[in-house]
Amino acid sequence: MNRASRIFETISKALTPVHIEIDNESDMHSGPPNRETHFKVLVVSAAFEGKSRIDRQRMINDLLKSELENGLHALTQKTLTPTEWEKQKAALNFESPNCLGGSKHDPK
Repeated sequence: MNRASRIFETISKALTPVHIEIDNESDMHSGPPNRETHFKVLVVSAAFEGKSRIDRQRMINDLLKSELENGLHALTQKTLTPTEWEKQKAALNFESPNCLGGSKHDPK
């Protein structure tokens, strides 16, 4: 199972999202091809109700702790409640920041 599938499965089981998007953005960053190090996730779940943005992102980070300890270098997140999703989805512009990580300056 690839990392995107594991991320999807882990988040889906824990948060029962009404909407989830997972994008592997690794090819947008320097380093060897076909790696799975940079991801962007959009998660819409009622589990986020009443939680701050940082608490929501901590929830995702806790769920993906094993991935983050085993090669997942960057994880851009957007975490919304279903109500927020309905209000924002038409105007949602969700882009990851530029990578400043280790392999960017590696001459390989």
